[in-house]
Order: sequence, then structure tokens, then C-alpha cells
Amino acid sequence: MRIIGGNLKGLRLNPPKNLPVRPTTDLAKEALFNILQNQIDFENIKVLDLFAGTGNISFEFASREAAQVISVDRSIHCINYIKDTARQHRLEQIKTYKADVFKYLELETDQYDLIFADPPYDLNRIPEIAKIVFEKNLLLPDGLLIIEHQSLQNLSNHPAFVEQRKYGHSSFSFFRNQSNEN
Repeated sequence: MRIIGGNLKGLRLNPPKNLPVRPTTDLAKEALFNILQNQIDFENIKVLDLFAGTGNISFEFASREAAQVISVDRSIHCINYIKDTARQHRLEQIKTYKADVFKYLELETDQYDLIFADPPYDLNRIPEIAKIVFEKNLLLPDGLLIIEHQSLQNLSNHPAFVEQRKYGHSSFSFFRNQSNEN
């Protein structure tokens, strides 16, 4: 696992082997950030990383100078790894929360430019993520929600769905807040 862009480009991340995670592959992450590079300006955005796991995605956004990255995971071991790595590399914009993602979303009131969710593939509540994010208005106008999931799963029935990109067994589904309120 490595950081593919920004200030920490090339940095190898070596999370403990015992973390309960399935990290986004470097290949899929590189493809995702190539897509995003053409759509958003990473500097000064506010990112929410749900099911953060190793912090792989959080570190990538922080390396690219996102203003704030909130990493949420229910595993204390994952949260401790993210905290320690962020401290070690002076990524002060990363804040961590040990929480059940669905409970966190129900209580969240901040809005974000980008929300990334990488839930366990066998989680049967994956379609609820988009539903909750849009019901709670957690995206800023033109904000983006990206959910990583098994390629066989289809999340296109949500009205804010834009597209699905497949990378082997993994897919990213993109949802955009079309609201023009400010």
C-alpha cells in the first residue's frame, strides 16, 4: 500500500496485519484519483472517509492537501493506526472517530465536499449509505459521494447516482449532490 500523489507521494504504508480490513487496491485507488483529479480541486476540500480501515484513502486526500479529513471506523485498532500514522507524517488535518458508521451518519450535521465509503462487501446495508447521506444533506452543493462495493452489486437506483466504474471485483459508484443551494 502506497500513497500515489501529493506531498507524500511514494510513501509506503505498512499497517499491522491483524486489522479487520480489505484495503482498496493501489490499482483501484490510482484509477479513482485519476477520475477525481479531473473533477475536483483537492486543496481545501472537506472529506469524510467512512469505514476508513487502514486510512489508505484518508492519507491520500491529506497528502493532496485536503483541508479536513474525518476518518470513521468502528475498530479501535484501525483508528489507532490512522492516528499514529497521521501524527508521524504531520497530517494534522486528519481527525479520527471510533464509531459505527450508521450511528455516526445519523448524528452528523456537517457538510462535506466529498464522502468516501468503503464498507465490508458483505454488509447488507450498503444501499442505505447514499439514502442517509442525501436525506441528512451531508454533501455541499455539487458534492460527491463515492461508495466502493462488489462489482456485482448495483446501486444505480438512487436518484443522485451518476455512474459506476468497475475495477475487477471492486466498483466505485458515484453520486452527486445536484442541489444549487448556498
